[in-house]
Formats: sequence, structure tokens, C-alpha cells
Amino acid sequence: MLPVEPEPSSKSVHIVGRYALYDAIAAGGMATVHYGRLLGPVGFSRTVAIKRLHTQFARDPEFVSMFLDEARLAARIRHPNVVPTLDVVATDGELFLVMEYVPGESLARLVRTAAEKGDVVPPRIVSAIVCGLLRGLHAAHEAKNEQGEPLGIVHRDVSPQNVLVGIDGQARVLDFGVAKAAGRLQTTRDGKLKGKLAYMSPEQLRGKAIDRRTDIFAASVVLWEALVGRRLFRGDNEGAIITQILEGAVVAPSKVLAGDNVDASTLATIEAVDAIVLKGLATSLDVRWDTGRAMAAALEKALPPAGVSEVSEWVEHFAKDVLVTRAQTVADIESNSAVGPTSIRSIQESGRDSGHDLGQRSSIPTPAPSGGVLPVDLSTISVESRASIDPFAPKRRPPAVWAGIAAGVVALPLAIFAVVHFTAAAPVAEAPGAPPSSVPIPAPPASVASAEPVVSASATPEASATPPSTAAPASSASPPAQTAQTGQAPPKPPPHWAPPVHPASPPPAHTTTAPSCNPPFTYDAQGLKHFKPECL
Repeated sequence: MLPVEPEPSSKSVHIVGRYALYDAIAAGGMATVHYGRLLGPVGFSRTVAIKRLHTQFARDPEFVSMFLDEARLAARIRHPNVVPTLDVVATDGELFLVMEYVPGESLARLVRTAAEKGDVVPPRIVSAIVCGLLRGLHAAHEAKNEQGEPLGIVHRDVSPQNVLVGIDGQARVLDFGVAKAAGRLQTTRDGKLKGKLAYMSPEQLRGKAIDRRTDIFAASVVLWEALVGRRLFRGDNEGAIITQILEGAVVAPSKVLAGDNVDASTLATIEAVDAIVLKGLATSLDVRWDTGRAMAAALEKALPPAGVSEVSEWVEHFAKDVLVTRAQTVADIESNSAVGPTSIRSIQESGRDSGHDLGQRSSIPTPAPSGGVLPVDLSTISVESRASIDPFAPKRRPPAVWAGIAAGVVALPLAIFAVVHFTAAAPVAEAPGAPPSSVPIPAPPASVASAEPVVSASATPEASATPPSTAAPASSASPPAQTAQTGQAPPKPPPHWAPPVHPASPPPAHTTTAPSCNPPFTYDAQGLKHFKPECL
């Protein structure tokens, strides 16, 4: 039974943790797939597909464990032909599996649409899709755990519904919900079948041990149906279908198409793969293909697959209406739910208007498949996610800010101390008439003796104009006499580190009187020192 696809819409939105959940894309027997948006920090957002387990299964511990197994196992499979699993969200009464959103359509719908239009899938397109399916299954079969040990994954539910053909031309396998692997958290109940009956292998129906060749049998059924355009195992009831599978009465695809007036070239192409299909559908495990990669290599050699561009054009041709509708829905979701302050605030206000606050432990009513209302627990919102969603959440300063504040508190007293210290140590200008400083001024060296005369800034013009003849020679003025005249203490002798004072040059030959230049300066009434002009 094909999954029912509801009419998509982007009008309703429900916040679950850091995800925005929108209307359904498709619904199956176990879960419903919804459009979703990842609401990350600093305005980051991403469109995703959210698989939501139905309510009646979400409360069953066995099904919940099975669902969690799907996420755990699928996260270990990394291959271009497998839909990536991004996250799993478990809340009270709800279970979500977050997957990458891949624009495309299931192989089941594509084959059905082609049959409704009277067309069959081109053999080269079938080869490309099934080869991608086989390589994705092989990646799952070869998956290992963190210790490098094989997980032994067997999908057990390979069918056209679980093959997604993207508009990029790549086929991807999805839905490992009923997979069996070593170390599963839950085991299948005795006698309970898992998967779709028409795609089960004989050993699976008999309840015997299964391995990767079980998935190869199911992939061969998919290959037969895609080439012929109809079901392989059909019957009025389940017993008839089981009998056909166990008996292994399979007709080659080319023989079935021979009665449908198919052109000779197409029949010749399909005849080249008859042996590959029948080997994959063998009831004996020893006859069947050992690995999906080996079967894919044989199929590619017998029927060269179409390129990704050709597959992409074929998908867009047969699923144009659905793809356009989904693209418009995604565009509406991305434009109307851009993670910014305005949109997040509107979501917050809508939650408060309905009595729910996203910043507290609460729930938002969510429509259930049965028409009821399910509570969605929002307590799983982390501090970072809640701060990115709630613009009114308190902002935390980063550690670098606190370090800067602490450094400023320590540096401020040191700066004040330095200013006070250097201010006190700076020289203070002496006012006229004040006693001279007791710090001695060393005599200029001989090299400076020929420089221009230095006149004190505080000396008056009258004092500067005093002729040398009226100035008392320094040799005749004794320290006691200077003390008596000026009332100031005599200058202290120069320190030991001061440069030696050399006698001035002898006067010219025509000078009759040789003035005394030891010392070469005098003091005025104010106690200021003046160098003798004749000694310069």
C-alpha cells in the first residue's frame, strides 16, 4: 500500500525543542514525515524532514526502541545513496527522527505515474536507480560501530516506497525502522513479520536466519517491477502471495513484456538483464548474489545506467506537479519562518497568546492523526537554543568581557599611583624672589664654553645690563660675605660626578687687565646665577 500524501501547507507551525514542525509530506503505517526547520543560533536555519512516530506506537516500548534503533544505525551509514539522519528528539509521548530534506519523489509513485500515462520506465533509468539502491544497501551492510566491528545491518524493508529519487538524479534508500543488526536494543517477537509481505525473501517468511542477501532479494523484486511496470507477487490474500514467494515461480521480465507489444530494441535490452534479475530472486541463498555491490557491477555492465542529468529530467517530467507544490511550500516556510528576531518573537507571542511560553516547561497542542491533541514537551530546549529562540532571555557576557573588566579594576589604582608619583617628582617653577633651589647646577664643560651666553629667564634687563666692571669678582667675594649680602647659604660644591671646570682661555694680547674667571659666574641680589660675558 502506497503512503498517503496529505495536501501540504505552511500555515501551521509547532515548535519542538529547536525544531519548527510543519504539515505532513507523506504518511505511512508507522510514522508521518513532516516539513521541518532547524532553528539554530545566530540566525542559522535549515530545512529538514522530520519523521514523527504515530501516537499508538510512541507509547509502545518495543516500537519506541525500534525507532531509536533506526536513528542509531542510520547515523553510522555514510553514503551518497543513503538519506542522512541528523538528529533524534524524544519527549513525553512524542518521538521524532530528523533527516535531511531531499527534493524528489519515491520510486513507487514514479512507477505508478508512468503506468497511469501508459509508459514504462526507460531501462537505463531503471538501471541507474537500482544501482544506486544496491550501492546504498551495500554501504549499510558494511557499516561498523565506533570500535570498527561490523554492525551486520539488514534493512528487511526494501521496497519502492523506501527508495527516494531526487531531482539531482541520485537514488537514496531510507527507513531503517525495521532493520536488524547485531547489538539491537530490541529484538523481534517470535513469529512477528517485519516489512512488506510482497518484498520478503523466502528465508524471512520461514523465520530463518537472514543476512544481506535478504535485502538483495527485495532489491531484485524492485528491479523486476521497475522494468515491467507491475507487481511481481500478487494475490487475493496474503497466503497466495506467500505461496508464490516460497515456490519461486518467477517469469523473466522480457517474457512478460513480450506480450505487451514492446519494441524489439527494448526487449533486447531487457533480455540482457534477465539472468541478473533471476539470480537475485533465487530461493536458495547459495545461488543469490553475495553482495549488493557485485549485483550493481553486473547490472551496470549489462545495462549501462543513465546519467544523473537524464534521471533528473525524467523525475521532473513525471512528478512535476508534486515537486512544484513542494518547492513552493518549502519557499513559503523558509521565507515566513526565517530565524530572525521578528519571526522568533512572533512565534513566541503566538505561544504566549495560547497560554504557552517557549522559555518554560510547557506544551503546544499538536494535531494527532486520530484528530485529537497531543502535548509536545518543550523542556528539552537547551540554554543555548532557548537563548537563540527567546529574544527576551537574559544575555550572558562572554568570559573575555569579564577578563577585561577585571584587568581594568586592577590597572586603575596603578595608574592613579603612577600619576601621583610622577606629579610629585616633577620640578616646580620657582617664583621671582623665592630662595634658590639647593640643587647645585654643575658648570658647563669646556666644549660648551664657546656657546652663546645663557641668560636666566628670571633675570631683569637691568641686571643683565650691568657692566662687568661694576660686578664684584667672584674671587674677592667670600662665602661669608655672600651670606651677609644676600642672606642665602653659599652654594654647595659640585658633586664628584660633575665635569671638571677648566680655566677660561687667556684674554687677547691687547687687553691690559685680565679679569678673573674663577668662578666664571656671579650671583645677583635675587640669588640668581649669571655667567660673566668676558668668560664665555
